[in-house]
Amino acid sequence: MNPSARLLALHVFRHNPRDTASSPRLVIYQLEETPGMTLFIALSRIRETLDPGLNFDFVCRAGVCGSCAMLINGRPGLACRTLTAELPNQINLFPLPGFELIADLSVNTGKWMRGMSERLQAWLHLREEADVDAVEARMEPELAESIYELDRCIECGCCIAGCGSAQMRTDFVGAVGMIKLARFRLDPRDARNAADFFDLIGDDSGVFGCMSLLACQDVCPKQLPLQSQIAYLRRSMARQALNGLPPA
Repeated sequence: MNPSARLLALHVFRHNPRDTASSPRLVIYQLEETPGMTLFIALSRIRETLDPGLNFDFVCRAGVCGSCAMLINGRPGLACRTLTAELPNQINLFPLPGFELIADLSVNTGKWMRGMSERLQAWLHLREEADVDAVEARMEPELAESIYELDRCIECGCCIAGCGSAQMRTDFVGAVGMIKLARFRLDPRDARNAADFFDLIGDDSGVFGCMSLLACQDVCPKQLPLQSQIAYLRRSMARQALNGLPPA
């Protein structure tokens, strides 16, 4: 024991919905803080030394896969990128809301993301059948950079967990869905037109369901420009809606 080290008290949500004997509860784990400790390290030590049955997800441990997203003192974030030194000694950990609970801190974001991607057809719709031997058309570096910036989304689910609309509407595609379509609207290789995108997100389950609270941008671990992209989509969808109105 290091007498100068902080003693952390992690209040962790525990529940396995597939176990009929399980009920939602908080379990308190005490752990000595070490230099450079992240929440991922803390949870790993709890599982290794205190409770091997604790469920939480991780893959990359570098803020790239998005698997370890959870509510950290009420705020969505990545366990692997959150230093315990930046938190009080009492830390409350809950699973992300808005997703199917697997157990404890583990939720099924993959199921939600796949359903959203299939619904929005979030893939490149080529104008013609791809020729694998053809030279790819030149793209201006500025445009390529803009597309790449939106491709950095790791589908962690933090934006959905922090979104008031997503918590009230199960059909709301959220910032992650809108930023995916914004990426394809920018891509000149995509064959879809403005009307096609309007049909996908031009309603209350899309851009017009956003309440502009912008918690999505506040909690995005990749600091993506969600605010500007949602505003861009809303303006373009509003123009499309006005253009589609019959004359007065």
